[in-house]
Amino acid sequence: MKYQKYKFKKYDKNYPLIYKKEKQKLRLILTKDSKIEHVGSTAIPGLGGKGIIDIVVFIPKKDLKTNIKILKNNKFEYQPRPGDDKRKFFQKRIIYKGEERRIHIHLTTNKNFLDSFIAFRDYLRKNRKARDEYAKIKKNGSKYAKEDKTKYVKYKLNFLKSTVKRALKEKK
Repeated sequence: MKYQKYKFKKYDKNYPLIYKKEKQKLRLILTKDSKIEHVGSTAIPGLGGKGIIDIVVFIPKKDLKTNIKILKNNKFEYQPRPGDDKRKFFQKRIIYKGEERRIHIHLTTNKNFLDSFIAFRDYLRKNRKARDEYAKIKKNGSKYAKEDKTKYVKYKLNFLKSTVKRALKEKK
């Protein structure tokens, strides 16, 4: 069966365990001032999504080149993306309990980028109504997009923008 990247999956209680294992590995290899956070759907109990473990790593600017090299040397594949000025995107596939999982690393020196990820995550953790609305959007978006990343991202965009704005405002 072909791997479906945009297939909606129910929340799995193993997500935090997978993150914790990856965080421990990252702590051992990244520079000491790295701040490592679990973000995205797998960081929000009950949400569901694609099952990708998204991790934001915030580092001082002076450590950027060193950490890029470290990640590449540790089998993380660098994927240049639009918005690379805010973050460098890496991915890796792992096997956890016999199942393939994807790990995404968002390496950033941009504090606002980090803050928006954390605010969104924390907002959805506290607001069940918003979490459930986002789950519905993600589920419908995966059907609508039919494996087209641009369509999938566009389908979720308004919710993401308005929720991040609300979450950041609430944090102040």
